[in-house]
Amino acid sequence: MAKGRMRYWKITSEELGGYSYDESNLLNWEIKCVREPEDEAIFIGVFMYRNGTAYDYESVKGICYFHNNIDRKELPSITSFLQGKFNGKEMEKGDRIFLKDSKEIYSAKDISDLAIEMESKFNTKAIISLEFEGITAEQLKEAGLPEAKLLPIPT
Repeated sequence: MAKGRMRYWKITSEELGGYSYDESNLLNWEIKCVREPEDEAIFIGVFMYRNGTAYDYESVKGICYFHNNIDRKELPSITSFLQGKFNGKEMEKGDRIFLKDSKEIYSAKDISDLAIEMESKFNTKAIISLEFEGITAEQLKEAGLPEAKLLPIPT
């Protein structure tokens, strides 16, 4: 079976805790923390790209987050929560906050634990997406990732 890029979506923090994939193949992850009612589109999205996130003309390594319909007064508490866990130099661009050179996490346990903490601390429900590269769907299935949550990425 060919190795390629595969994305898994709509994963809960509890489900993710049971996965045991090869961390070196995780290209990026996102935890979208949504507040009720969902139709008001109030959310915080924490994410990390292994190869860095675009910031103007440079690529910034580390954890980032974006926000939608979140009161600006709440942003410092989100930033300080993430900095307390992962450090990093705060940089802001539009609706995105970058923690440049913060600690990077790739394990299912670390991402799951972060999602659970975000749910509790910010009164949200987490929906997680993972994108892998250089691994087969069969290997990911063996690691516990369900086929039902697989979104193949066309090459």
